[in-house]
Amino acid sequence: MFQINLWRRVLIWLLCLTGVALALPNAFYTRVEQHNDAIVAIEQGADTPENQRLAELWPNWLPSDLVNLGLDLRGGAHLLAEVQVRDVYESRMEAMWPEIRDTLRPLRDTVGTIRLQKSPPGTLHVRIGDAEGMNRAVAAVKDLARPIQTLTGAGSTDITVRGQGDMLIVTLSDAEKQASDDRTVRQALEIVRRRIDEVGTREPTIQRQGSDRILIQVPGIGSAAELKEIIGTTAQLTFNPVVGRGTDANSNPGLGNKILPSIDENGVYYTIESAPVVTGEELVDAQPSFDQNGRPAVSFRFNTSGARKFGNYTAENIGSPFAIVLDDEVISAPVIQSHIPGGSGIITGNFTVEESTNLAVLLRAGALPAGLDFLEERTIGPELGQDSIDAGKIATLVAFVAVLVFMVLSYGLFGVFANVALILNVAMIFGLLSLIGATLTLPGIAGIVLTVGMAVDANVLVFERIREELKSARGPVRAIELGYERALSAILDANITTFITAVILFTMGSGPVRGFAVTLGLGILTSVFTAIFVTRLMIVMWFERRRPKTIEV
Repeated sequence: MFQINLWRRVLIWLLCLTGVALALPNAFYTRVEQHNDAIVAIEQGADTPENQRLAELWPNWLPSDLVNLGLDLRGGAHLLAEVQVRDVYESRMEAMWPEIRDTLRPLRDTVGTIRLQKSPPGTLHVRIGDAEGMNRAVAAVKDLARPIQTLTGAGSTDITVRGQGDMLIVTLSDAEKQASDDRTVRQALEIVRRRIDEVGTREPTIQRQGSDRILIQVPGIGSAAELKEIIGTTAQLTFNPVVGRGTDANSNPGLGNKILPSIDENGVYYTIESAPVVTGEELVDAQPSFDQNGRPAVSFRFNTSGARKFGNYTAENIGSPFAIVLDDEVISAPVIQSHIPGGSGIITGNFTVEESTNLAVLLRAGALPAGLDFLEERTIGPELGQDSIDAGKIATLVAFVAVLVFMVLSYGLFGVFANVALILNVAMIFGLLSLIGATLTLPGIAGIVLTVGMAVDANVLVFERIREELKSARGPVRAIELGYERALSAILDANITTFITAVILFTMGSGPVRGFAVTLGLGILTSVFTAIFVTRLMIVMWFERRRPKTIEV
């Protein structure tokens, strides 16, 4: 229909104005970015005069969401890390030894003595004194097996137990190894994300690649080395019983024990039990604080399970030293003076304030379940990012001007209407990108440039159809009506198929491909809207005002 109801006109213009308003902050990017950072700092308690001044750089009543600039535009660091999933097998077996030992102790009359033997990684060898009691021992340890809670491991248990002479051999099952690998990578992914979020970087890209790799891209960070410092520390905190203390790092610690250096005492080594009483995984909070002497420290708090184990151990071992171990180094080994209920305590050492703060961040984010091997690392300087932005601006501007000139030369006044709609289209793309918090990459700019060329395609189909209708001696009103009606199906078909392609690219792709897909998909939506509704509304409003007897397209 040639007539457009008032409420439709208001809605169309309202959507256009909303898109322009959402896109406006990107025209003052640095100012709005400083305003947003100052607002966040004030909310976190840093209400300084400088932050107040920066917060006033942009009116609070205007939108302040920005399009996030990707790694290739802002500069930053790129890492590809491989998770050492096999590290988890050994720690799992070490952690099971106390449980197996406690299970076999009541059976000593049947199985005889119980001795842990040197075992290959991921395997536990236990020698029993009486080989005739092996079946009883195997059955008892099998009762410790737990079912695997995954679809692929349904019906399987996490360990396999067998006897070989007087040797009891416990290993992780294949199904458990597969589930453990997936679980380890997922946990590492989440912890890396939490650690980077704690630092406050903008829009990092952290995603899984393949079965055991993690892609990490953080815009705005100084270097890949700085990023590795944030995520590369495993921060594995454990609380272990102390067996002895000495100065020889090469002495025999005994089976089930290990020798670790002391951070505070040069040349001092502690022999500790390998199986910890409590681990950092059972921490629920860690905060920087100060000890009774005013030195920087870290206070911590366990969850219910950790608090119970911590309390029981301290109650049963008053007067014994207790090692606090961080990444295979003994931070401190205080003597347990009394029962410590409640599951809270404090870690002291020769920390600076910055070190205690960083340690609290790492502990609060959680321990990496396995080490990371960095296969690829790149640092992209901000100058390269600025060059990319400048090149993108030039490409967009050239394409934009070329399309504007072509439309005016080809379709006259109707081409002007299409150009106004094209400008609104680009503004709405940036408005939508800002609204959803999308990250703009260099391929994303390519998507916008492509959208600029495609945006007028719908108008070209309509205008050419109007020309055909005018040649058949129809009046201007009827020609415009038929032009839009008969071109609509071709417009929808072409854009729907392209939109499906964009969805597939976003779903199946990663990194730059997804950035291209996002801008292409949003550009299709806005270009269809501006071509079918905005351009038509401008033509109708012009026609109602001028009432021409004939029109030229």
